[in-house]
Parts: sequence; C-alpha cells; structure tokens
Amino acid sequence: MAEVDWARLKAHELRTLANEGAVVILPIASIEQHGPHLPVMTDTRLGQEVAHRAARKAYSTRPVVVTPVVWSGLSEHHMPFGGTLILSHDTFRRVVRDLVHSITRHGFRDILISNSHGGNIVAMQQILDELTPTTEATLVATTYVSEAGEDLSQHLEDQPGVMHAGEAETSMMMVCEPGLVDDSNLAELASPEGRTRFLQAGAGSYRWRPFAHVTANGVFGNPARANASKGEKLLEAAADALARLICDPETWASPDDMRSDSVGGVPFRT
Repeated sequence: MAEVDWARLKAHELRTLANEGAVVILPIASIEQHGPHLPVMTDTRLGQEVAHRAARKAYSTRPVVVTPVVWSGLSEHHMPFGGTLILSHDTFRRVVRDLVHSITRHGFRDILISNSHGGNIVAMQQILDELTPTTEATLVATTYVSEAGEDLSQHLEDQPGVMHAGEAETSMMMVCEPGLVDDSNLAELASPEGRTRFLQAGAGSYRWRPFAHVTANGVFGNPARANASKGEKLLEAAADALARLICDPETWASPDDMRSDSVGGVPFRT
C-alpha cells in the first residue's frame, strides 16, 4: 500500500508526488475539551483518521498525500471547561496561509483543506477567499461532517449529525483511541434536551456564546449510544465522502470565464 503520510515520506518522494499531480490534504482541527469521557485530542485524531482513510481510498484514482494536522484551532467557546489550546484568528489565518504557500512552492497544485472542528469553518472559508485569487493552486475547503452529511446521520440514533462529544464522536474514538475513552458513566453525560440553539438568535441571526451556555459538562449530544461498530461505519462513511470529492475531476476544474470579448463596447484587459 502506498504511503500517504507526508511526515513519513522523504523529500525526493514528495517531489515525485508533486510531479505526478498528487492532491495534498491539509487537515485542520483543534485541541479542546470533549467532556469528561473523551481526550482533548478528539477533533485532531478524528480529522487525521478520516484524512488518511480518504487518501488511501482515492489513491488508485489519483495519488494523495496528507500533511500533519494543524492541531491548534479556533476554540474560544470551549475555554471555560479547561484543557483547550487556542490561536487567535489572525495567527490561525497566518498559519494556514503559510502552510498553503509552502505546499504550492513544492509544486503541488491541488490542495484540500480538511476540517474536523466546527469553530474553524468560517475562518477556513475566509482564508480560501483571500488566497485563491493570488495562488497557483486550486484550493478546496471541506468539513467532513458536512461533506458526508446523511451518510453519517443514517448510522446515528439520537443525533441528527455529529455533535460535540456525543454519539458520533464517542463511537469514532472507540475505534481510533479506545484506551482513551472513559465509558464508565456515559449514561449520565447526555446534554439536556431543549438546549439546541448554541450560536443562534432570532430566525436566522448569529450570536456568539461560550459552550457553557448549552451544557454543564462540555458534552452536546448523547454518548451513551456510542459503540465501536457504529464508529467504524461513521469513519468509513466520512472517508468515502472525502475520497469521492478528491476523485471528482470537477472538484479541481478551472473556473469558467463567461465574459464576452467586451461588455458595454469596452474590451477586457487580461
């Protein structure tokens, strides 16, 4: 099986992958509290696992290599529970920008920024808006929870999707790091019903709130429904979704230019 881990490859092997037009997955995640039963590495570990599985699935269609995970993300809302390490928005943007520049300088031209933490989504999209007009690479941003969508929710009993430290993440960590999951008291950890509006106000407005606004113990969901069999199905569904995204030529297609030679009688200068 081909090696997909950037950190385990030698420099000349990475140069070869760049020459072969490999896709680079740049995972971004967080170190943050995940309740009394999961380690603070949960988002980072799951993001790494999904990225590596997706790379292996896609490799026969197109070579893929996965960089080390950017483990420090935007998690200010989890700080009240302790254990959380954060970057400022400015530093986070600079880190991701500089890593993208490093990757493109080596000749890679298709980069998938693969996110596994909800707090990174808006900043990730803004970074792409900033970088894309001036970079030689095609940049795509994804969050595996969103990309896999219903492929994940079909395996869940109590959650509509992947919630923080609940059924899905606990199940997946039972596969990835079973020795770090404390399953001695999962039945007592479910978040209270009714507290579902974390960052919402009105009909469709945003309002920042700390995570303590919706949970007493840092859990949002019901980890009592978790098991390793479910976790394996969730990991495979997430990896399949990213592999499809990577293998779809449309993902990396150049943008269309629908302009005529001129508009209003004035030609465009390109």
